[in-house]
Amino acid sequence: MINIVLHEPEIPANTGNIGRSCVAAGARLHLIEPLGFRLGEKEIKRAGLDYWDKLDVTVYDNFDDFIERNPGAKIYMATTKAQHVYTEVNYEPDCYIMFGKESAGIPEEILVKHPDNCIRIPMIGDIRSLNLSNSVAIVLYEALRQNEFANMNLEGHLHRLSW
Repeated sequence: MINIVLHEPEIPANTGNIGRSCVAAGARLHLIEPLGFRLGEKEIKRAGLDYWDKLDVTVYDNFDDFIERNPGAKIYMATTKAQHVYTEVNYEPDCYIMFGKESAGIPEEILVKHPDNCIRIPMIGDIRSLNLSNSVAIVLYEALRQNEFANMNLEGHLHRLSW
């Protein structure tokens, strides 16, 4: 199962959208405090729709707490500062993909300890970053694709008509 890690998320609607994506993808969500909101806020539940109660979510006091509770975790860190494009790595089925807070990203003190595991989404020009929930969806679904969309529905059905 792919794991999504949000380091100090700030915007409840983005976190709600990410939680919804995690439920649809069968991924776990890990939140590293401090959070810029309370988990019970209506914005997070509105963005997560009625999926939030189906979400496998764990909250950590800080990054050290996360590392201590997930020893040996293979962590990829999404950052605009990375030297590797997110499609250039091979995502293990149980890997962790970390994203930083919207205003500052993952702290550089963490990034410098893991240069080979830092990944980026290519962008044109001086664009600072993509929306966090969009970034998570892009990288999450690449990891799922590489793992052949294990245990996912690969075909859809019309409601009233048939193909």
